[in-house]
Amino acid sequence: MSKRAALWIAFGAVHIGVAVLGFVLPNLPMGDVPNVYEPWSGCALFGTYAYCGTGGHQIVGITEPWVYPQLAFIPMALAWAFAWAVGYIPAWAILITLIDAAAFAVLVGRGRSTGRNVSAWFWLAFIALLGPVGMYRLDGVTVPLAIMGCLWLAGRPWIGSMLLAVATWIKVWPAAILLAAVIVMRRRFAVVGSAILVSAVTLGAVIVLGGGKYALGFVTEQTDRGIQLEAPVGAFYLWRAVFNIPGSYVYYSPKLLTFQLTGPNVDPLIAVMTPILVIAIGSVAALGALKVWRGASYLSLFPALSLSLVTAFILFNKVGSPQYLAWIAVPLAIGLVFDRHHWWKPAVLGLAIAALTQLLYPIFYNWLLGDTPDAFVALLLTARNALVAVLFVWSIAKLTRVRTRTSTPALARADAVAIAG
Repeated sequence: MSKRAALWIAFGAVHIGVAVLGFVLPNLPMGDVPNVYEPWSGCALFGTYAYCGTGGHQIVGITEPWVYPQLAFIPMALAWAFAWAVGYIPAWAILITLIDAAAFAVLVGRGRSTGRNVSAWFWLAFIALLGPVGMYRLDGVTVPLAIMGCLWLAGRPWIGSMLLAVATWIKVWPAAILLAAVIVMRRRFAVVGSAILVSAVTLGAVIVLGGGKYALGFVTEQTDRGIQLEAPVGAFYLWRAVFNIPGSYVYYSPKLLTFQLTGPNVDPLIAVMTPILVIAIGSVAALGALKVWRGASYLSLFPALSLSLVTAFILFNKVGSPQYLAWIAVPLAIGLVFDRHHWWKPAVLGLAIAALTQLLYPIFYNWLLGDTPDAFVALLLTARNALVAVLFVWSIAKLTRVRTRTSTPALARADAVAIAG
């Protein structure tokens, strides 16, 4: 059996297994699919009482504010192409599997690159260890799009950037990788131009459909959120709740469909987290720009800068949904493609983070809820977030150690050849 065939057999087994786990594991890990994706898209497409409650077509992001960018509606609608035969939840799993298959085909290529094969095995292991939360969320769409975008940036920057821009208009986080591309790529005009094109078409469509006042509603919807239970910044309040200290506890937000933390001085913390996140992202971006100015190559700089920005996006975020950890698979997979000898250690760390995340959600998630969160599960959550911090520190160290040299056209060609499949 060829290495390529073995990879594809493993791909099928992993995706079938993870899809089934969504129905088997506790706490309804695919809950967003039937609870929000299906009603949102069903209401817009069919306008029936079963989906809309009051009847009539209502389109999130167009006729009402929405927590997601408008292109997030597209995969929700596309799942209906299969839902007529198997139901909406299996249809979503089929859609994600097909998108993953497209990215996997690009990643594996002809199967002759050891770096790409190692990266493909890593991605499959990451999907399996992260579990159903990585499949039954919008992040299951954006991760493969981001992987394809990163792989095509060097040789096809217009297409690569376009995929990253589309992914950003589905869920904001790929903007971190797009920012890394703008900083590092020599063909910045192609990167910026295609991103602007995607944004202009998207915003134009939203305005034509009558949703102009909600076009950027996802920005304010996010900034108004509290400290989510799983967010690293919430550790202080979590452990106060564990020790049953008055004033700190876990509560459910019916508007956002998430569990959040509260405690003393939580409102000032909520207020400063968005500026802190912006400062962290800006500082990392400035370090990457300095390396580019001093002549660092795309090949050595892009994976480290991408990982630094993505982990900063997670670490300094007041929202800490478990599916956010799916994001780290992208820069780690690209790092393995570029330089597997130096990236296998953070890749192993990433697998540990994925495994802990699945233990936390959905397996032990209930143990964190209620009046007094379980101390052992709180320790697992704290350890997982600490590993994310370690990964961030590693990426910053890697970024600072990137060698700088004078860039040349020959070097640019060498970068493109090095990541070719």
